[in-house]
Order: sequence, then C-alpha cells, then structure tokens
Amino acid sequence: MSEGHRRARRAGTNLVPPLKALADRDNGLRDNGSGLPLWSQLKSALLTLIVTEKLPENARLPSESELCEIFGVSRTVVREALNQLVSERVIYKLQGKGAFVAPKRDDHGFLGSNIGFSGELHHTNHSVSRAILRQELVKPDERVRQMLGVGAHESVVALDRVLSVDGMPRILVYTFINLRLAPGFEQVPMQNRSLYDTLSRRYGIAMKRAERWLEAASATPEQAELLGIPAGAPVIAIESVTYMQTDEAVEYYTAVYRTDQARLHFIVK
Repeated sequence: MSEGHRRARRAGTNLVPPLKALADRDNGLRDNGSGLPLWSQLKSALLTLIVTEKLPENARLPSESELCEIFGVSRTVVREALNQLVSERVIYKLQGKGAFVAPKRDDHGFLGSNIGFSGELHHTNHSVSRAILRQELVKPDERVRQMLGVGAHESVVALDRVLSVDGMPRILVYTFINLRLAPGFEQVPMQNRSLYDTLSRRYGIAMKRAERWLEAASATPEQAELLGIPAGAPVIAIESVTYMQTDEAVEYYTAVYRTDQARLHFIVK
C-alpha cells in the first residue's frame, strides 16, 4: 500500500463525527418536497463534508455501511450518490478499499475533451449543480437538423440548464438530444444528473468525439439574469456537436460561459 493511501485510510477514520453533525443539522435526508431525490441530498452532504473538512487528495470517505447508518438510507441511495461523484471526478473508488477524494484539476478543459462540462469542471472541493429550465420534445430548427442529422418531421429533446459551481452560475446550456438514439429521454429525471453519465448508463452511449466552436459575445438580458451578471457582460459563446461510437451525432448544444469566474484550458496536439 502506498504512503498516499495510508494517509487516506487515516483521514477517513475521523469523518464519521462531522458527517453525523451534518445529518443532525439537516434532520437527516428526507423527501421534503424540494424535488431533490435522496441520493442527490446525500451527494450534497458529501460535497459539504469535503469542503468544510478541507479533505486532502486520496482522503478516504466513510464506508457505504457507515453512510447508510448515518443518514438512514438504503445502500442503493448511497451507491447512486457515490457513482455520481465518481462520474464527475470528485471521488474515485478502489475495489475492496472504499471511496477516496480525487486529485485536483486546475483548469476547465471540457472544450478540449469529449467528457462534457460537469465531468471536466469538477475540481476537488468544488460542487457542480444543475438547474433544469426546460426538458421536452420539440421540432428542430434547420441548424439543429443539420448538426444532428435528423429530418424535418422528427422530434428532438430540448434540455436547457444552468450549471453552477459552488452555487454560483457558470454556464447556460441549450442542449438538443437525438431522440432516435435516446428514446424517452424527455422523461428521464435530469435534476443534478450528469448528461453524459446518464446517456452512458441508460442507453449505452459513449461519446467518441466532438466538434466545438467559440466566439466572443455579450450576455443578453435573459442570459445575464440566469447567470447573475450584468446585461452586456462579456461571455464566451460555444457551439458543439458530439458523436457516439457509430459516428452518429447524439448531442448538439449552444452555450454561454461567463468569463469572470474561471478560465478555459486547451491542450493542442
């Protein structure tokens, strides 16, 4: 066992008391009408633990059984919360050893990868949340049809979201999903779920490649209100199309990224 994982084991042993304090403060996890499922509430509690305790890289989290006992939830709820944190690179798992805080990622490099916004954005000790503005079937306009390769009489799924980091809006995304490749997606609960992880787990879709375009822009009044910035503030406008293993286009989006909170990172090869 490496010295890093020895330290991780030692760090994990002292996390039960602060987690119990969090559970007591919030009166545990419950169906409180907020629309957040239990796994999402547990995920938020674990992110709070990582931030407030300033957990180092490779620190071990309490076991699944400990989390079940502390929060009074099933192992299914615990595993879903942990799986979401793994997919967003906040933590990682080792077979037979548990879950650990993932190494830090310094810059936001999603534009140079096919992982997606939330997968790349998650730095250690930071929380990504997603607010759903719209999720419904729509008739695509000419640009969407061209990028997704769908016909004029086909429907696509529109998924509009505001993604925030540590509670602060960072990016406004207008996504269109190819319904032929993801039937029924308009009914899939997406509140605080990773899009790419959901497409992978539910439909077996793995993203193979993406094309993205950037340009300087100014936030419209509506965009500014959603992002919490002044109207006319400089933003980066992004257009993207992502392809699955069969080279079929599965996702097309346009997005507005605020530039006052983070920078974008590229690797050119």
